[in-house]
Amino acid sequence: MSALKKALNESASMRWGMMILVSFTMATNYYFYDALSPLKDLMQMHLGFTSADYGFFVSAYSFPNVFLLMAVIGGVIVDKLGIRTGGSAFIFLQVVGAFLTAYGSTDYYNSGGLGYGFMSSFLVSISPALKMTSLGFFFFGLGAEAGIVAISKVIVKWFKGKELALALGLNLAFARLGMGAAFIISPRLVTEANWTIPIWFGLMLLVIGFLAFLVYAVYDLKFDSQTKASGEMLPTEKFRLSDIGNLVVNRSFIYITLLCLTFYSAIFPFSKFAPDLMINQYGVSRELAGTISSILPFGTLVFTPLFAWICDYRGKSATLMIYGSLLLLIVFFMFTIEFINPFIPVFLLGVSFALIPAAMWPSVAKIVNTDKIGTAYGVMFTIQNIGLWIFPILIGIILERSNPGVAEIITAGGDAVYDYTNPVLMMAGLGIAGVVFALLLKHDDKTSGYDLEKPNKQS
Repeated sequence: MSALKKALNESASMRWGMMILVSFTMATNYYFYDALSPLKDLMQMHLGFTSADYGFFVSAYSFPNVFLLMAVIGGVIVDKLGIRTGGSAFIFLQVVGAFLTAYGSTDYYNSGGLGYGFMSSFLVSISPALKMTSLGFFFFGLGAEAGIVAISKVIVKWFKGKELALALGLNLAFARLGMGAAFIISPRLVTEANWTIPIWFGLMLLVIGFLAFLVYAVYDLKFDSQTKASGEMLPTEKFRLSDIGNLVVNRSFIYITLLCLTFYSAIFPFSKFAPDLMINQYGVSRELAGTISSILPFGTLVFTPLFAWICDYRGKSATLMIYGSLLLLIVFFMFTIEFINPFIPVFLLGVSFALIPAAMWPSVAKIVNTDKIGTAYGVMFTIQNIGLWIFPILIGIILERSNPGVAEIITAGGDAVYDYTNPVLMMAGLGIAGVVFALLLKHDDKTSGYDLEKPNKQS
């Protein structure tokens, strides 16, 4: 290697620059996912959605990743076609899906525009607006989870053996910045003339994120050329079903995947309803509800790098996952106590939102070989998406059944309030399950040899 130029990832500025570039792309994904969260009541008023309809719309994101196994298949595609080709294709799908979602929300479409007649011709009990917006969120989800797999593999590729946990933590922090920005910006873009502006703005950001990934692809090509010339490129192995089979018989992988399922099933579906909870339970404005909800992701900007640094240089990843699960449980019980200021549980939920991912995702790189990391992340994201599919539906159904007649009043333009106690208690149950899986993971680490409790940073 002495006669060759230093590999790009040996340059700190270059590898951190690539992290920032792809993290921006991931942030636009997270922005659009939550751009509609502060608009739930507007979707009820303008599109005639009930809470159950809204839950169905949100769950459309995860449908392809659960029933078509697109997160697994996407991980395999990224492993086989490479980050550049696979990542670009999946990120482009996000743009297509976002456009369909925005279009399905417009007055033009809902007044009989292109596609409205076709959407009215089948499943007549489901409104054309719900069909088109859900179709868009379906395609957005089709590309989003596989795109996250690709970006996660980018970070592992450039930081393996270096500041991996910190890089993954900062990557998540940038993504959560997009999520937090959606809660703050989206309700403030609403106008009396056009309530869909926040959705179109999210689409514009996704287009910019796609272009940013294309810029990354140029540097990735150069990096691959260097590693190939130096003989350091990892050999490419053919995908076999045994790759997945080896994962699902690995106890540590099973426990960390189930923890991923329970944790994200509590966080992301809750975030889609959080602004509406603030409006109904605490009587705040849509703008303030978005601001309070934004504390959840913005808290990760500080705490994710901190916890990632601890994992890199001090270790204790399995222990930190236990603490994060306990905190998740405590937070949802706090939401049932009305005199507690909502800023407090949302802030603590943000700490948990930083703690578990900062420890969890780098731990996967210890459990799974680098050449199978895309497949491993794909399996985890598929299992995770089962929760992201079913729990928005469950929240919506439980909310409607616990509050009969409220949806009809809101749709008619009247004033009514939802009681969120029962959905919140269901989320607390997920926290209990998370504690159990985190304890099992730490117990298994004593004999597995993966050393999850040891620092990630190699000496």
